[in-house]
Amino acid sequence: MSVMVLMGSLELGLIYAVMALGVFISFRTLNMPDLSVDGSFVLGAAVSVVLSLNGHPFLGLGAAFIAGCGAGAITALLHTKLKIQPLLAGILTMLALYSLNLKVMGGRANIPLINKITVFSPFEEILRDYNKLGFSLAVLLLILFLLFLFLKTRLGFVLRATGDNDAMVRALGVNTDSIILVGLALSNGLVGVAGALIAQSQSFVDVGMGIGMVVIGLASVIIGEVVFGVSSLLRRLMAVILGSILYRLIIAFALELGMPPTDLKLVSAVIVAIAMAMPVFKKRLSVVKRKMSKTPHERSK
Repeated sequence: MSVMVLMGSLELGLIYAVMALGVFISFRTLNMPDLSVDGSFVLGAAVSVVLSLNGHPFLGLGAAFIAGCGAGAITALLHTKLKIQPLLAGILTMLALYSLNLKVMGGRANIPLINKITVFSPFEEILRDYNKLGFSLAVLLLILFLLFLFLKTRLGFVLRATGDNDAMVRALGVNTDSIILVGLALSNGLVGVAGALIAQSQSFVDVGMGIGMVVIGLASVIIGEVVFGVSSLLRRLMAVILGSILYRLIIAFALELGMPPTDLKLVSAVIVAIAMAMPVFKKRLSVVKRKMSKTPHERSK
């Protein structure tokens, strides 16, 4: 694998790690499958590109976060107030966001951002070819720090407890509907920031670029947990980031071996399936090891 391919994979891994942290909040912390991720990713990208075209790339990142929060809030309200199942609520929001994203993009399916100032432009003279990598790393570390501090607050503890046992939290007099609203808003806000960074990094936004983003996020979360462990909160967050980077390296390695780009979604699905099945594989492997360790006399009993 060439150095350029390795650097490109690392850069994408850092950006997608922001999205993976958002998926971690909904999928692991709140224990809710949120399919609105595919739509909020494009929404963040679209808002960011439109503002970047008008000379406000950094404002585009903030606006992408707010727009993503709005999308997550809609999913939460559909679930908590209208009692729609979380999976279906996410699908409905994702469908609605497709039309909304087209409106944000002025009815165009694709908007280029070539030769325009982006959030990476001010760092070209200092970091040169590593400007995208350096800025993405800085944004990711800032988000990691703030998210870790938030999850250590009282609200953060309640958010984590809601995902573990919402009935217990309600019994303590906490309004879990509001907690779910905060959690899904924050989750999709981070996804929106990731979409904005990807759009400004690749200098375009496409209305279909969000397809399969939830799978990529899940792959990063699950691979990170399986490979790097979940013994503490900080380790879990770091595992998500490292899982995102590892996932991109796996994809890059597959492409280097000659895999057609059209098979990327298939490979992603297989990776997620294998990662999710790892606990089952480990359990069966431990059973086999115990049987193999027994003496012939013990086996015959």
